[in-house]
Amino acid sequence: MSVQIHPSAIVSPNAKIGSNTIIGPFSIIEDNVEIGEDCEIRSSVIIGNGARIGDAVRIYAGAAISTEPQDLKFSGEPTFTYLGNNTVVREYATINRGTKETGETRIGNDCLIMSYCHVAHDCVVGNNVIISNVTQLAGHVVIEDFVTLGGVAKIHQFCKVGKYSMVGADCKVVKDVPPFTLVDRKPAQVEGVNKIGLRRKGFAPEVIQEIEQFYDTILFSGLNNRDGIEKFIQRGKICDEVSYCIDFIQNSVRGIHR
Repeated sequence: MSVQIHPSAIVSPNAKIGSNTIIGPFSIIEDNVEIGEDCEIRSSVIIGNGARIGDAVRIYAGAAISTEPQDLKFSGEPTFTYLGNNTVVREYATINRGTKETGETRIGNDCLIMSYCHVAHDCVVGNNVIISNVTQLAGHVVIEDFVTLGGVAKIHQFCKVGKYSMVGADCKVVKDVPPFTLVDRKPAQVEGVNKIGLRRKGFAPEVIQEIEQFYDTILFSGLNNRDGIEKFIQRGKICDEVSYCIDFIQNSVRGIHR
């Protein structure tokens, strides 16, 4: 099947659009845009220069993809926005392209970005991420794989949210979120391990237990991060997941929520 473009849509002849893709009414596709196969771009969508959209992506009404970053340092340099395969962007979500700092904003495969969300310049969002309604990501945020962000969550610039973690609704994140944890409350704090999420993803019970024991040691025993990690390491061999948590915490620039 060839590309289907509604007569009211404005599509640059320079844009590259894959087969079986549908462009809905009143949508605008600018010059330097590449859209993969089997995509559906619904009504009144704006896809700006620098957009690189994968296959089987669905973008709903009113969304704006790869528009100029809301950064006073931006001076019109050519930058990009990447959307991975099978990602869904719901109504009126906005995703800004990168600045000269990194050159790109990147969103992985199989993500769901719900209505009215904002992903700012130079963000990196991993695979299988769910960003719930009205959630706001400031510039340079990193969201690792299999993260769930609750509605109206706010992520401060340069923060990192570790894989398989969950951030509660209306939560303000100003430090890094450790992997595999649940973060909630005002001010934000770690409530525990995301055990239900890990079970659903097929993590073995003994791995979940070791992750929980690790966080009990460093977050809930009165020790600081360094002393808690040293105490846990003294136990001997640790699983790969806990090793990942240790690396994440030790390499955190903003510090972690505790």
